[in-house]
Amino acid sequence: MDRSGAVAALRQSVAADAGGIDGSTWCVALSGGPDSLALTAVAANLRPTTALIVDHGLQSGSDTVADAARRQALALGCVAAQVITVEVGRAGGPEAAARQARYAALDAARDGAPVLLGHTLDDQAETVLLGLGRGSGARSIAGMRPHDPPWHRPLLGVRRTLTHAVCDQLGLTPWQDPHNADRRFTRVRLRHEVLPLLEDVLGGGVAEALARTATALREDTETLDALAGEALAGARTGPGGLDTARLAALPGALRRRVIRVWLLDGGACDLTDIQIRAVDRLVTAWRGQGGVAVGSGLRKQRLFAARHGGALKLHTEPV
Repeated sequence: MDRSGAVAALRQSVAADAGGIDGSTWCVALSGGPDSLALTAVAANLRPTTALIVDHGLQSGSDTVADAARRQALALGCVAAQVITVEVGRAGGPEAAARQARYAALDAARDGAPVLLGHTLDDQAETVLLGLGRGSGARSIAGMRPHDPPWHRPLLGVRRTLTHAVCDQLGLTPWQDPHNADRRFTRVRLRHEVLPLLEDVLGGGVAEALARTATALREDTETLDALAGEALAGARTGPGGLDTARLAALPGALRRRVIRVWLLDGGACDLTDIQIRAVDRLVTAWRGQGGVAVGSGLRKQRLFAARHGGALKLHTEPV
């Protein structure tokens, strides 16, 4: 990487992506790390930028790190920089809980503006590998969307080496999160062990290939999702039910997407492929079996999908 041209290269990449981002101002989610710091430096020179720094309070001295990021943002030309302190719960494990708290805080603080996130091509490659390992289907392997308003990821086509080079060129000292070197976390081991091994065995270009795979699968998934939306409208029956005969006539991949959307509309969350296929068997392999429990945000109640005659319906039961 030619460090002398790193800033220009990153600015060109972000500027090219900015056409898909509405508004005359935007926010940047700034952790203080090299990716978000480099993005902040470039974004502040393209539009009036507010830096949003989330302090998760999970590490000693996190408030000092957050304040340092705030001061760096203002020095880089941001019109404002705000530190948001959050309380991280436990649901889904530490990484998922921190992510949920972070996105909720960013959404509340953005004041209607789009938010730029510093995810790079390397992050996308890691996300694809995580999806493969979990066996959670094409939607997971499709990775992160470049534009998922209000969230925007203008660095998804950029390698991490470029953001580090930008920080070097500008003389910035990014925060090195110790969690990014903690091999207790699956993503850290993917980054430092699995991806380098794959690059060695397959002769390089693995991260780019994984990112291309994500793009191709995302395009396919979005097309199927649009078809599923049309099929869902045609299969609805009664108050919140689905006609099993109409579902049975659909191709399996399309039918399971219809079921997924229907479950989500009914209050389900954190759905797994196993749960969706179990509900699908209520349509394709009906033998009078009972309902299927699915994840939901309900307290003291469980959400079930069950078949009643020729219709799928949702109901709750006390825990």
